[in-house]
Amino acid sequence: MEIEDDSRATTYTTLAAGPDFRHELEIRRSRFITVLRRSPDEETARALVADLRREFHDARHHCSAFVIGPDRMIQRSSDDGEPSGTAGIPMLEALIKRETTPGVTDLSDVSAVVVRYFGGILLGAGGLVRAYSESVSSALEVAPLVQRRRLRLCAIDVAHADAGRLENDLRSAGYVMAETGYEARHARLRIALRDEAGAISEAHARLASLTAGTAGLIPLGTEWIDVPL
Repeated sequence: MEIEDDSRATTYTTLAAGPDFRHELEIRRSRFITVLRRSPDEETARALVADLRREFHDARHHCSAFVIGPDRMIQRSSDDGEPSGTAGIPMLEALIKRETTPGVTDLSDVSAVVVRYFGGILLGAGGLVRAYSESVSSALEVAPLVQRRRLRLCAIDVAHADAGRLENDLRSAGYVMAETGYEARHARLRIALRDEAGAISEAHARLASLTAGTAGLIPLGTEWIDVPL
């Protein structure tokens, strides 16, 4: 659980947890193998490049781009020997301009590497830009994505006899409930709220109404969770 998180974003889109995602295109006899990895930090992103250099050791280029963080503050790219600006930047733009829902570009914590096997036909600068951009974009079209959502966790301490009823009432009101713990003096319910002032105020008011003002929210911190798109 992350107790503090100073990012402004409370949601973003990323790859679903799991193995690296692969997609391949052939463009004018050159093979473009795109590999996507969920990368919460630069170390994970750079490890993808190293892994693929070993696997595809005979390939001419291993171009890369990644964007990291809820606010997408970390953005890097590499042309890896292709003419300057023809590979890494188009790949990065494909990541940061990807619309995850209409009008929303919030993809992050994703690294992309395009391994190129030269097919003997020169593509020219414009052709390379299109090829690398299309390679990443087409991979993202079919890659499994999820929404990453920051929730604020709170505890509610109530008498044992009231815990079941209150939990059912909160679930019926649409709140996300975690496990309930039973301690010697009381039961402790856990509730997950959107990390927004309005959601917290609304929960305070609902809880006061359900308990006649006898129970309150005890802050526990924040946690990022995956939610299906």
